[in-house]
Amino acid sequence: MTTIHNPRLTQVFRFLHARYADGVAELAYAFDDGAPMVERIAFPHAPALPRERQAAFDAALKLLHLIAGVSYYKAGVPPKIELADGALDDATADLLDALYLHGLAEFAYRNGLDLRGRITFPRLGAETKTGTPRAASLPSPASGRGVGGEGTHSPEAPSLGLPHRTLVPIGGGKDSLVAVEAIKSIGGEATAVWVGNSALIAACAERTGLPTLNIQRELAPALFELNQRGAWNGHIPVTAVNSAILAVAAILYGFDSIAFANERSASAATLEYEGQQVNHQWSKGYVFERLLGEWLHTHVAADLDYCSLLRPYSELAITRAFAKLAPYFDTFSSCNRNFKLLGPKPADRWCGQCPKCHFVFLALAPFLPKPRLLAIFGRNLLDDETQAAGFDALLEYQDHKPFECVGEGAEARAAMYALSQRPEWQEDALVARFRDEILPQLDVSQLALEPWLQPSAEHRVPARLQAALKAIGA
Repeated sequence: MTTIHNPRLTQVFRFLHARYADGVAELAYAFDDGAPMVERIAFPHAPALPRERQAAFDAALKLLHLIAGVSYYKAGVPPKIELADGALDDATADLLDALYLHGLAEFAYRNGLDLRGRITFPRLGAETKTGTPRAASLPSPASGRGVGGEGTHSPEAPSLGLPHRTLVPIGGGKDSLVAVEAIKSIGGEATAVWVGNSALIAACAERTGLPTLNIQRELAPALFELNQRGAWNGHIPVTAVNSAILAVAAILYGFDSIAFANERSASAATLEYEGQQVNHQWSKGYVFERLLGEWLHTHVAADLDYCSLLRPYSELAITRAFAKLAPYFDTFSSCNRNFKLLGPKPADRWCGQCPKCHFVFLALAPFLPKPRLLAIFGRNLLDDETQAAGFDALLEYQDHKPFECVGEGAEARAAMYALSQRPEWQEDALVARFRDEILPQLDVSQLALEPWLQPSAEHRVPARLQAALKAIGA
């Protein structure tokens, strides 16, 4: 084995092995003939795995290995991918080709890379070759085409008789808390789950009153060493990694559904660059949800459902629902900067400067009394002229939407327009600026708030959880 001095010069990315023992999954990768990079994922108080679930667990663990590899592959983006376990069936290769291409689109855009034609996972019955991967042309969310592409459908995996209970990922923000309360409203059995060491997320999970499950992910130390040697760096589709972790957890602990809280706005691209859509939230979008959900049905368990409970709703509709959940107001935070800097006792949950702070403030403003909103944030972000550029980006005025998990420009404009019509907000600096400078350039007929509050029919929520959808839209 050799030391990789510059990962950008490597030629092969290798998936070495995925092993599990005593509650710990070990995932190993390497560049060229370099030393293994080993990631570990710890599942606390892991029960003994029932024999009838072993094949499903093995399939879920293999997928986790393949998906989590995106964190390491992007350090060098070599032209060849090798799998120690052999080539993949079409459905699996399609899923991974799509995830690596579209999930790394922002990373590629920011680094001046073009990954089209470069990412090709080895397929059964076909020699590994470069060229446009089949997954680059994805099925539309509404189409009936199978994950395997070209109208092919894999047979379903067997049903395992998994217990009727739901894993609900908690992120510390408003969306997952809306999902939790919706499931609680129909008496559904659920567990709040998160990956990592966030005290803020732990506090939110505890506030839900649900049983909790905290899974630990330890990235390979070698990855940080590669970063010191000039590795490519940037955004990865972390929701996909967490989804794969939870698929393993569902089989291990016994859950028949994983219900994320990804809104329909997550499917909207951030921008288009040289013919490719770049979406910061691609692995939160509906296409990925459908690809992974169908893959789990065909490869893991027919009775394991993966969905987003909030998929029919816009960010504004979800924020309206959250505005009714006052017990969480002193606990939640959507501020990404705050998560990065979070200590054991954070003094302030909102930085007030980042796109997430800007968007959540703007989205909540139409649905909360102004004093209540200012109490949550500790300041009035819309009465601060220095914040103009940040809100302009949300409105897609003189800038594209930020590379953050925020709503569409059109719904931000609808929220700002609503505030511009309300006396208590009209004199705030950025609302007045919107009214005087931006509004005259817009079509007022396209700025109504009400259409954003109506649900879409497009979702994959299983029948046993669909009653919760009514609680969200009420």
